[in-house]
Formats: sequence, C-alpha cells, structure tokens
Amino acid sequence: MIEVLILVLVFFVLLGIGVPVAWSIGISCLLTIMVSIDSLASFTTIAQRMATGLDSFSLLAIPLFVLAGQIMNQGGIALRLINFAKALIGSLPGGLIYVNVIAAMLFGAISGSAVAATSAIGGILGPFMEKENYSKEFGAAINITASTTGLIIPPSNVLIVYSLASGGVSIASLFLAGYVPGILMGLALMLVAAFWIKKKGYPAGERSSIKTIVKTFLDAFPSLLLLVVVIGGIVTGIFTATEASGIAVLYCLVLSFVYRELKVSSLKSIFLSSVGTTAIVMLLIATSMSMSWVMSFENIPQNVSSALLSLSENKFVILIIINILLLFVGTFMDMTPAVLIFTPIFLPVVTSMGVEPVQFGIMMVMNLCVGLCTPPVGAVLFIGVGVAKTSIQKIMKPLLPLYAVMALVLLMVTFIPAISLWLPSLFE
Repeated sequence: MIEVLILVLVFFVLLGIGVPVAWSIGISCLLTIMVSIDSLASFTTIAQRMATGLDSFSLLAIPLFVLAGQIMNQGGIALRLINFAKALIGSLPGGLIYVNVIAAMLFGAISGSAVAATSAIGGILGPFMEKENYSKEFGAAINITASTTGLIIPPSNVLIVYSLASGGVSIASLFLAGYVPGILMGLALMLVAAFWIKKKGYPAGERSSIKTIVKTFLDAFPSLLLLVVVIGGIVTGIFTATEASGIAVLYCLVLSFVYRELKVSSLKSIFLSSVGTTAIVMLLIATSMSMSWVMSFENIPQNVSSALLSLSENKFVILIIINILLLFVGTFMDMTPAVLIFTPIFLPVVTSMGVEPVQFGIMMVMNLCVGLCTPPVGAVLFIGVGVAKTSIQKIMKPLLPLYAVMALVLLMVTFIPAISLWLPSLFE
C-alpha cells in the first residue's frame, strides 16, 4: 500500500509544481521501486524497463508518421483540402464552419496529428472566418474539437501505442474500427454548428460551379489517395503499419515537391521539428512503460480490477465508471502516457465482462480526445486558442455544447459495440 501512495503522491506533486510529465512519471517510478529493492538495482531496473519499452518494431511507425505530418503541414496539402471542402459545401449558410470540421477531419486523419490539424486548419481558415464576421470564439471551439477526430480516424499514432500497451491488438483492426466513430464525432460537431448557425442567422455563401468543384477535387485527390494507399496496404496485408509509415513519408515528400510548395532548404527545419516531437513522444513512452511495469510489480492493476468489480457486477455501471476516470485522467495527462499506463489497468476489467479489446481501444482514445480540448493540460486547446488569438475564458461557453455531443458519441461507442466493430468484422 505504501508503494501505491508514493507512486501517486510523488507523481501528482511533481505535476503540480510544473515538472514535465515524462520526468514526473520516471521519478515517481524510481522512488516507488526504491521502497522494495536497493538504490543501485532500482536505477538499473528503471533504465532497463525504459529501454525495453522502446524495443518495438511497431514504434518505428511513430517518428515516420510524425515526419509525414510535418511534411504535409508545409507541403500545401492542408490548403488543398480546405479548398475542396469549401467548394463542396461552402455555399451553405455558415459554410466555413462546416468546412472547418471536414477539413480538420481530413487533414487530421492524413497527418495523424490533432496538433498539426489545429494549427494548419485554424491558421488558414481563421482569417477568412474573421473577414466574413464569424464568431472568433465559436470558430476556435469548432477547430479545437474537430481536430481531435484525426486521432480516431486512421492512421493514428495513439492507436499504435494502444496496440503496444494492450499486448498486440491488431493495428489494422484498430484502424478500421476508428472510421465510423470518427465520422460520427465529426457529424455530431456539425449538428451543433448547424444549431449555432441557425441561431446567428448566417446567410448562404456563393455557390461553387461544377468546374470549381471538379478542379479542387482533382487538386486534393492525391492527398486523399494517401489514406487509401496507407490503410488499404495495411488492411490487405501488403505491408505493416511501420512500412506504411515509411511509404507515407515518401509519398508526402514527392507530393509536396509536385505541388511546388516545399523547398529542399525547408527540409532541415522539418527534420529538426520531427526529431524534437519524436524525442518527446519516445521519452513519454519509455517512462510510461516503466510505470506500467512498476504497477504490475506492485499488483496495482489486479487491485484496481478487484476494487472496480467489487463496486458492481453490472457491465454498464463499470463502463461508465471507467469512462469517468478516463475523462478525468485526460484533463491533466497527455494521451500517450495515459494509454500506456491505464490500458494494463482497465483492459483486463473490460475483457472479463466481454468487451472486445478493439472496442475498448477506440473508447479509450475518444475519452482522451476530450481531454485534449479541456484545461488544464489540453495541448490542442492551447494551440487552438493561440492560433485564433483569443482566450480560454472566452471560448469555454461555445465549447460546452461541443463537449456534450462528444460525450454523447462516446457513450454510443461504449454501449453499442457495432459502431466500432462492424467495419473490422467485414475484413476478418
């Protein structure tokens, strides 16, 4: 019991005084294990567990998808997706709001990064929306929430991390399982936008000609084709997720030069930015894997599982409790360590009640996506606010109904397994 208290208290104290998450996890693990074994062995054990945690071929996909996302961000891909979405539905009343959602879904899915989608889509669409007198706060709120759909719609780095944490759940099945929930999330956000647009009485925009729609589609088609190539190759077994990430980098690089949006001189900054992001993610993964081992060593997952099952034997009650806990975790912890730390704790509980690991993976990611949009730690929230040049206080009111529909879709995914399992079942 003393070990659990040390682990939890040290972790939260370090977070509270501003220590980075990765260091908070590593230090709390080290101090916890020092209670059970001597100091030298503790340092050696934690170092070994961190190194072992990164010794996975699947993890190689993460830096490559990060690099692909960076290339997309500067290679003109976001602009072409926005132009296509605007030509398609920009004529609707309040059309730029819908464009924001669709473009964020497409770019987020292609780049696999909510942060990249928030900055790219918000940076490009923001000035247009401001020029046409859209509410800056509601535009920022939509951009922030819609960008998280790209973490559910594949390819998604966090689903690769979940596959590792769960002991090898099929990445292809997880990718397929993300499509319907991700699209449902986007449609739910658009429904809130429709009510808001009607309330504000925005007029219809100028209708695009068939010629314009076809032209913008052809411009965006090579970018959209990347999804078919990457996901199609993984699902059909032509290549693994790691090999797909390498293909994605090569494809994006060639496409960006074809678009003439990327210069050779820009590659240095892209590589440096990708290395920086990858280093942060990998350090989080390493320390999180050490925490997972420490918790297993101290029998914490088994104790939590017994405690949860002792509260109720009702499957729905347990799932609601887990959802609440994950929503709480998501408000102060980054997605990667949250997935690595809490998957070994909650997965045995839900599988004992008949929940499929694939369904739980999507449910967990959706929970943590909400956390990305909420204070105090939500990275996407802070980036969206910064891009829109507004404040968190001002966008909280428009965010509330968007939080509500995100929670509603989360409940649907939790209690209707077919939403996430139907598409993977077609490829079994």
